[in-house]
Amino acid sequence: MEFCEKCGAIIVMKDEKSVCASCGHRLKGQLKIKSSEKIGQKESVAVVKEEDNVYPVVEMKCPKCKNNRSYFWTQQTRASDESETKFYKCTKCKHTWRVYR
Repeated sequence: MEFCEKCGAIIVMKDEKSVCASCGHRLKGQLKIKSSEKIGQKESVAVVKEEDNVYPVVEMKCPKCKNNRSYFWTQQTRASDESETKFYKCTKCKHTWRVYR
């Protein structure tokens, strides 16, 4: 890898000639070290749909329909030195409530 004599940026190959990537200065002679990289296809990113629930299920009684199973998650809703707020969502009626601890 070589660097430009004028600005210090990296020298790249452009149209079979050694050129500074920043200022465009052409290098006299050949590059001492050449490197290349093959770029493969990007992996797809998994998208979670809102109807696909990924929260854990716990035994917590819903205050609305009295169902015993609920999803739960925690979220920081107050100052960072205070505890998180735990949210629950009923698996049956989808009622959501929170518990402060």
